[in-house]
Amino acid sequence: MRGLLGNSNTDKPGYWTLANRRSRAAIAAVIGSVLAALGAGSAAAEDTRVFVIGNYPVEASATDAVRAKEQAIADGQQAAFRSLLKRIVPVTAYARLKQIKTTPAAPLIEGFSVRSERNSSTDYIATYDFSFQPAAVQQLLDGQGIPYIDKQAPRIIVVPIYRAGSQPANVVAEASDTWTYAWRSLDLTNTLTPVTLGEPKKTLHPDTISAALSGEGGAQRAIAGEYQSSLVVLAVLEPSADGKKATVSLGGQDAVGQLTLERTYRLDGDLAYVSEFSAVVALGVLEGRWKAANAHLTTTSAPAQDGFGARPGPGPGSSPGYGEGPPSYTARGAAPAGGGQIRLSVSFQGMGEWQQISQRLAATPGVGNLEVEGLSARTARLALSYAGSPDDLARALSAQGLSLRNGPDGLILSGR
Repeated sequence: MRGLLGNSNTDKPGYWTLANRRSRAAIAAVIGSVLAALGAGSAAAEDTRVFVIGNYPVEASATDAVRAKEQAIADGQQAAFRSLLKRIVPVTAYARLKQIKTTPAAPLIEGFSVRSERNSSTDYIATYDFSFQPAAVQQLLDGQGIPYIDKQAPRIIVVPIYRAGSQPANVVAEASDTWTYAWRSLDLTNTLTPVTLGEPKKTLHPDTISAALSGEGGAQRAIAGEYQSSLVVLAVLEPSADGKKATVSLGGQDAVGQLTLERTYRLDGDLAYVSEFSAVVALGVLEGRWKAANAHLTTTSAPAQDGFGARPGPGPGSSPGYGEGPPSYTARGAAPAGGGQIRLSVSFQGMGEWQQISQRLAATPGVGNLEVEGLSARTARLALSYAGSPDDLARALSAQGLSLRNGPDGLILSGR
């Protein structure tokens, strides 16, 4: 600093004159401006994260490995673009996405990078991060009058916990790792609702966890104290005593408000798959709540119910019309009033498309009690409850970009 402001005399007491003090103030102002600009740049970087579709699976087959890779990247870009649209557009406007779903994605891509890849002489399988140009995507949506939400929610802590009663310690440890890995495999940074994973603390008593999952305020405050944050959600996976089903419960508080949720999945001995599927659904619920709470910022449409038949209460940025009282979200797996069980099969080309269909199905208003009854490489069997006829469900799914049709052996669900 001596070389900038003067010579060694500046160290003497009383040296600074009014001019010197003004000079120091001016330099301080410049430094402040630089820091402010850096802060603004950091905030801008935060806002562009939602335009990155990370850890996205791609695969293709062709006559040779080079063509397979080219095809995988081209298909992946288009599929990632559709995922981006589903991420930032409110559910109430999903039906309007058909106006732009066939827009070529390549000109909208800012860049992409490979995370992992493997190939043979004819096949290519990889995971990529696809970055889209925010201004280009915004301009496309604005041009069609389609609302979108590209502001990330405050970061929350999600604590994956595996509870298994009397199972052996080694089984519990392996299952805990599986459940945690399912969350880690998700894109928790670029999502609309960014997540930091927290380690289950030994100081959390089982009764406190159960009370938090049921929405008991005292327990949730105790957990908030343990993690030094008010935004903490416990994600608890617990198999049934007979090992045929698994219950996934969410409890705590996200950026919208209080959250309690419970859903049951058929295990069929495949804990890894159920863990992955239910983690995808849970993150979709968090995103859906944030979009619904902020829907008034981009559209005058009434906020849609999410896939569990409950609306989020008022939260950050919420507007009148969500109801009075404290924010709450309670869906304990009950079927919608008057609803019956519907069974269907799902057709998909790979895990990436299966994840997209799963997220859209979970976001469909009125769908509840979703169970996966079987899974193969290209199909899945599902059971769900819905307060309406299959035709009503087909119309609701169409608004999510899904197609439900009659097949030779029953209803078939697929992407469009």
